[in-house]
Amino acid sequence: MPQKERILVTGGAGFIGSFLTDELIKSGYRVRIFDNLEEQVHHGRKPAYLNKKAEFIKGDIRNYEVMRKAVRGCDVIFHLAAAVGVAQSQYEIKKYTDVNVGGTANLLDILVKDKMKVKKVIVMASMTGYGEGAYRCATDGVVRPGLRENINPKKDDWDPHCPVCGKKIKPVPIDENASMELSSLYALTKRIQEDLVLTVGATYKIPVAAVRGFNIYGPRQSLSNPYTGVSAIFMSRLKNGQAPMIYEDGLQSRDFVSVHDLVRALILIMRSPKANYQVFNVGSGKGVSVKAVAEIVARLLNVDRAPEITNQFRNRDIRHCVADIGKIEKLLGWKPRISFEEGMKELILWGKDQNAVDTFSKAHQELKKKGILQ
Repeated sequence: MPQKERILVTGGAGFIGSFLTDELIKSGYRVRIFDNLEEQVHHGRKPAYLNKKAEFIKGDIRNYEVMRKAVRGCDVIFHLAAAVGVAQSQYEIKKYTDVNVGGTANLLDILVKDKMKVKKVIVMASMTGYGEGAYRCATDGVVRPGLRENINPKKDDWDPHCPVCGKKIKPVPIDENASMELSSLYALTKRIQEDLVLTVGATYKIPVAAVRGFNIYGPRQSLSNPYTGVSAIFMSRLKNGQAPMIYEDGLQSRDFVSVHDLVRALILIMRSPKANYQVFNVGSGKGVSVKAVAEIVARLLNVDRAPEITNQFRNRDIRHCVADIGKIEKLLGWKPRISFEEGMKELILWGKDQNAVDTFSKAHQELKKKGILQ
C-alpha cells in the first residue's frame, strides 16, 4: 500500500483513534481526524495528546454534509466513532441509535451516492454482540447458556449452568462463527454497524473488514467518564480516595487487550487483502476477573483499598466472555504482545498526572433509578 494515501479516522480524538493516528503518521500516511469532541469524554476540547501532523475536522457523524466533506479525498476509512457504554445505552436509546446506526448509515450512503473510490473501510465492532460467552460442559460439550435470568444474589450462584443438563460449566474462548446474543442496546447498535458495513461492502465491492474488540484499555482513556473501561473507572475511584465498586461477587471475567496490540491489528487488517470482507476477534484470549483488576490497579497505585463487592446484578449483564483469536493469528500472523500487568503499569504511569473526576456514584444511582440494577 503506497505510503502517501490519505486515511480518515472517525472518532480519531478518542484513545483508540489517537493511538491509531500516531502509528499511521509514523508509517508515512496522511491522516484526517473527524471527531465531535464529545462532552462526556473530551469536554468539547481537543485533547493535548492529539497528533499535530494530522488534519482535524470537528464534526458529528450524524451531520451528513459535514461528514461528506470529511470523507472526500480519502483512500481508507477507519470507522471508530461511536456512542460507547453498555449500561448508558439502555436508557439513552435515541442517542445510541442515531450515532451508531445513523452515523454509519451516513458514511456508507455518502460512499455509494458520491461513488467515492475508497480502497478499504474498517469498522470497529464489538464483542458485546456475543452476549454471554461460550462454555464447556463435561457432559454436553461446548454450550451457549444464554443470558442469565432471575438472578438471586442471596443464593450466591452467579454462574450460568448448562442449558441441556443443568450442571456447572466452565468458560472457553468464543470464535467469530458463534451466534450473536445481543444483551444491550449498545450491543445491538454495534452489531447493526458491523452488518451495515459488511453488507454494503459486499454489494458494491468495497473492501471492508470488521474488528470485534474485546475490553480495550490503555493510556488516554477518559478517567472522568463513568461509562468507559472498567480499569479506568477503578483508577478514577482510587485516585479520589474511593473504593472500586464491583457488581455481583467480582469473579465475573473479561478479556483485556492493550490499545497498542489493537492498533497493530487494525493496521495489519488495513494492509492485508486477506482481511477483506472478514470479521476478526481482537483480544488476549485470556480472562481476568473484575475483582483481580481492582486489586491490580490498587497495588500498582500503591493504595491499600479493597474493592467494595456490592452483590448487585446489572440487568442483562454477562458473566464471562473470552476471545478465540485463532483466526487473526492464522490469517494475519497477529498475536498480542503486551501482558495485562505490563499494560496496566503503563496506564497507571500515564494516569498519575491526569485529572480524574469520580462520577461513578452518579452513574450508579442513575442505573438504580432506571431499574437496571437488582
